[in-house]
Amino acid sequence: MRVLLIDDSSTMRKIQKKSLIEIGIEDITEAENGRIGLEKLQADGYKFTFVMCDINMPEMSGIELLKAVRADPNSNKIPIIMCTSVADKEVVLDCIKSGANNYIVKPFSSDDLKKKVQALGLMT
Repeated sequence: MRVLLIDDSSTMRKIQKKSLIEIGIEDITEAENGRIGLEKLQADGYKFTFVMCDINMPEMSGIELLKAVRADPNSNKIPIIMCTSVADKEVVLDCIKSGANNYIVKPFSSDDLKKKVQALGLMT
Protein backbone atom coordinates (compact mmCIF):
# COMPACT_ATOMS: atom_id res chain seq x y z
CA MET A 1 0.00 0.00 0.00
CA ARG A 2 1.37 3.42 -0.99
CA VAL A 3 0.24 6.56 0.82
CA LEU A 4 0.73 10.23 0.05
CA LEU A 5 0.78 12.13 3.36
CA ILE A 6 0.24 15.88 3.02
CA ASP A 7 0.55 18.23 6.01
CA ASP A 8 2.36 21.54 6.43
CA SER A 9 3.50 20.60 9.94
CA SER A 10 6.56 18.36 9.95
CA THR A 11 5.65 17.33 13.51
CA MET A 12 2.16 16.24 12.43
CA ARG A 13 3.60 14.36 9.44
CA LYS A 14 5.96 12.54 11.80
CA ILE A 15 3.09 11.59 14.14
CA GLN A 16 0.82 10.52 11.27
CA LYS A 17 3.62 8.55 9.62
CA LYS A 18 4.18 6.70 12.91
CA SER A 19 0.44 5.82 12.99
CA LEU A 20 0.56 4.60 9.39
CA ILE A 21 3.57 2.40 10.16
CA GLU A 22 1.83 1.02 13.27
CA ILE A 23 -1.07 -0.19 11.12
CA GLY A 24 1.29 -1.81 8.62
CA ILE A 25 1.69 0.88 5.96
CA GLU A 26 5.34 1.70 5.33
CA ASP A 27 5.45 3.05 1.77
CA ILE A 28 4.76 6.70 2.61
CA THR A 29 5.57 9.76 0.53
CA GLU A 30 5.36 13.12 2.29
CA ALA A 31 4.48 16.60 1.04
CA GLU A 32 4.41 19.86 2.98
CA ASN A 33 1.47 21.49 1.20
CA GLY A 34 -1.24 20.81 -1.36
CA ARG A 35 0.71 22.16 -4.33
CA ILE A 36 3.68 19.87 -3.65
CA GLY A 37 1.31 17.00 -2.89
CA LEU A 38 -0.43 17.45 -6.23
CA GLU A 39 2.94 17.58 -8.01
CA LYS A 40 4.03 14.33 -6.31
CA LEU A 41 0.71 12.69 -7.14
CA GLN A 42 1.10 13.61 -10.81
CA ALA A 43 4.82 12.71 -10.95
CA ASP A 44 4.02 9.26 -9.56
CA GLY A 45 1.43 8.62 -12.26
CA TYR A 46 -1.42 8.64 -9.70
CA LYS A 47 -0.38 5.26 -8.27
CA PHE A 48 -0.91 6.00 -4.58
CA THR A 49 -3.36 3.70 -2.80
CA PHE A 50 -4.79 6.66 -0.91
CA VAL A 51 -4.02 10.20 0.22
CA MET A 52 -4.11 11.63 3.74
CA CYS A 53 -4.36 15.39 3.55
CA ASP A 54 -4.47 18.23 6.07
CA ILE A 55 -7.13 20.86 5.41
CA ASN A 56 -5.44 24.12 6.44
CA MET A 57 -2.13 24.63 4.62
CA PRO A 58 -0.31 27.46 2.86
CA GLU A 59 0.03 27.71 -0.95
CA MET A 60 -2.74 25.20 -1.64
CA SER A 61 -5.21 24.09 1.02
CA GLY A 62 -6.42 20.54 1.41
CA ILE A 63 -9.83 21.50 0.00
CA GLU A 64 -8.17 23.03 -3.08
CA LEU A 65 -6.08 19.87 -3.54
CA LEU A 66 -9.17 17.71 -3.08
CA LYS A 67 -11.07 19.65 -5.75
CA ALA A 68 -8.11 19.48 -8.16
CA VAL A 69 -7.76 15.71 -7.68
CA ARG A 70 -11.50 15.14 -8.16
CA ALA A 71 -11.54 17.31 -11.32
CA ASP A 72 -8.78 15.25 -12.98
CA PRO A 73 -9.98 11.99 -14.60
CA ASN A 74 -6.52 10.49 -13.96
CA SER A 75 -6.85 10.87 -10.20
CA ASN A 76 -10.52 11.29 -9.34
CA LYS A 77 -10.88 7.72 -8.02
CA ILE A 78 -8.00 7.88 -5.52
CA PRO A 79 -9.40 7.65 -1.97
CA ILE A 80 -8.70 10.73 0.15
CA ILE A 81 -8.89 10.99 3.92
CA MET A 82 -8.95 14.60 5.08
CA CYS A 83 -7.27 15.40 8.39
CA THR A 84 -8.38 18.31 10.51
CA SER A 85 -7.57 19.63 13.95
CA VAL A 86 -11.01 21.24 14.16
CA ALA A 87 -14.13 19.09 14.36
CA ASP A 88 -16.19 21.86 12.72
CA LYS A 89 -19.29 20.34 11.11
CA GLU A 90 -19.22 22.88 8.22
CA VAL A 91 -15.60 22.06 7.38
CA VAL A 92 -16.30 18.33 7.43
CA LEU A 93 -19.38 18.79 5.22
CA ASP A 94 -17.34 20.90 2.79
CA CYS A 95 -14.77 18.08 2.59
CA ILE A 96 -17.44 15.46 1.91
CA LYS A 97 -19.20 17.67 -0.67
CA SER A 98 -15.85 18.28 -2.38
CA GLY A 99 -15.25 14.54 -2.73
CA ALA A 100 -13.40 13.36 0.37
CA ASN A 101 -13.91 9.68 1.08
CA ASN A 102 -13.47 10.13 4.81
CA TYR A 103 -12.04 12.47 7.43
CA ILE A 104 -10.24 12.12 10.72
CA VAL A 105 -9.81 14.62 13.55
CA LYS A 106 -6.28 15.23 14.85
CA PRO A 107 -4.87 14.04 17.11
CA PHE A 108 -5.95 10.49 16.36
CA SER A 109 -4.86 7.04 17.47
CA SER A 110 -3.52 4.30 15.23
CA ASP A 111 -6.75 2.37 15.90
CA ASP A 112 -8.84 5.35 14.72
CA LEU A 113 -6.75 5.60 11.55
CA LYS A 114 -7.03 1.86 10.89
CA LYS A 115 -10.84 2.11 11.12
CA LYS A 116 -10.84 4.96 8.58
CA VAL A 117 -8.63 2.99 6.17
CA GLN A 118 -10.78 -0.13 6.67
CA ALA A 119 -13.88 1.97 5.88
CA LEU A 120 -12.29 2.68 2.48
CA GLY A 121 -12.10 -1.09 1.91
CA LEU A 122 -8.31 -0.99 1.72
CA MET A 123 -7.50 -3.28 4.65
CA THR A 124 -9.21 -5.87 6.80
